[in-house]
Amino acid sequence: MGGILEGIRIVDVSRILAGPYATQMLSDLGAEVIKIEAPWGDDTRYWGPPFTTGFDGKQVAAYFLSCNRGKEIVTFDLKREKNDVRALIETADVVVENFRPGTLERLVGPLPNDIILCSISAYGATGPRRDEPGYDVALQARSGIMGITGQAGGAPVKVGVAWIDVITGLNAGNAILAALLHKERTGEIMRIDLSLWDCAIAALVNQAHNAMASGKNPTPMGSAHPNLVPYRAFEAKDGWFVIGVGSDNQWLTLVEALALENQESWATNEGRVNSRKAVESCVENAVLNYNRGELEQKLIGVPCAPVNTVLEALHDPQSVARQAVTDFQGVDVLASPLRFMQPSKRE
Repeated sequence: MGGILEGIRIVDVSRILAGPYATQMLSDLGAEVIKIEAPWGDDTRYWGPPFTTGFDGKQVAAYFLSCNRGKEIVTFDLKREKNDVRALIETADVVVENFRPGTLERLVGPLPNDIILCSISAYGATGPRRDEPGYDVALQARSGIMGITGQAGGAPVKVGVAWIDVITGLNAGNAILAALLHKERTGEIMRIDLSLWDCAIAALVNQAHNAMASGKNPTPMGSAHPNLVPYRAFEAKDGWFVIGVGSDNQWLTLVEALALENQESWATNEGRVNSRKAVESCVENAVLNYNRGELEQKLIGVPCAPVNTVLEALHDPQSVARQAVTDFQGVDVLASPLRFMQPSKRE
């Protein structure tokens, strides 16, 4: 996969997750990434336990390894060594930073006009919250995602990973690639203003549109779906098992496989949504009779899966076949999900 972005130099002045996640992806694509850290290091070096052996052979928090693969790391004090930092920045095609808006320029001076700058902040360069700080958990709370995550009637629950940071990192990678293509085509240099807030609001997708269309706030539904039934986790003999029916044909397959007592009004998704409790109760009672392995065999053709632990997922045969965990400089890390294949040659 290396070589797609060969010749592109990225100076990464970001820390924590969103910016480093984006630059790690660009490194996977072949870009040269130079990460500038303060003398005391990126904050996530200390976000443990657990601690493990890092790329340099020293102890580091496992968190740090998740988003800093494939980078050359250099240490500078931006306040005392700003000239050295600026000299490095001047060699870059792209600079990624996640200070509060305007902070990098205050530290090192105006940036060269021929460099693509991707600025990532909590709320963006404009608006009444532009100067507010924000970690993922705070953005999850304010953006509404915590208001629809968790069990009905329960306490607010955040997504189990830094969901908004990851989404922002992916959007940053896309924006940088688009800016590089635009530069190649037109010679024009873009500046990218990316915020966790904008990415979080955009990622509400159907839930936001449901709210706008109905005028009603969506509420937590556990593992269930507001627009599809049955579409949630059910308890089997040996643990939890997810069934996700997304079409009327899949419903018929489920009915036949589990010998459900179907009703005519349940033939359409709208009917099943309107009879949610009855449909889910019917499926729930049937699922209790099987273990998870049996259900996977019976429900071929219906999207379904056991609710795995993280280690179970990492050791799943599909993860092994796709090499989802790889060795990087003697350290086991999650592999890049980006896979490229040569087109088949026509005879």
